[in-house]
Amino acid sequence: MKIVKFYDEAEDSLLKFAVIITKHGGKNVFCKHRERETLEIPGGHREPGERIDETASRELREETGALEFTIRRICVYSVTAADNFDGQESFGMLYFAEVKSFETELHSEIEKIILTDGLPEQWTYPEIQPELMKEAERRGWLK
Repeated sequence: MKIVKFYDEAEDSLLKFAVIITKHGGKNVFCKHRERETLEIPGGHREPGERIDETASRELREETGALEFTIRRICVYSVTAADNFDGQESFGMLYFAEVKSFETELHSEIEKIILTDGLPEQWTYPEIQPELMKEAERRGWLK
């Protein structure tokens, strides 16, 4: 079982991940990894020496091919799971991005992006990512 919590802020050094809820032309943007049949919200790990906002922009570009976009912080989230980080609470920053344009092809482990009005039936992280979407909606980021 995974426990997902939300915070307005956290110590920067605790932030290990950036997850970016993404829209384009009013549609949700999800990624399909080459090795999975599920969909996920763009995001990833923070690199050493990288600011968390840089992580978010880099991951958005790498995973979706976004060229022109605006991106803003929503909140801090955490996940606690027995099978991850020795059961310790791990922290990330949740973002919202509006993409104006994409590259014509992807150059990462992502096979394709999906633009949809709805949410996936098959999530890569079904105990985490739907909760992130709900929190973004609760905070007024999704309409």
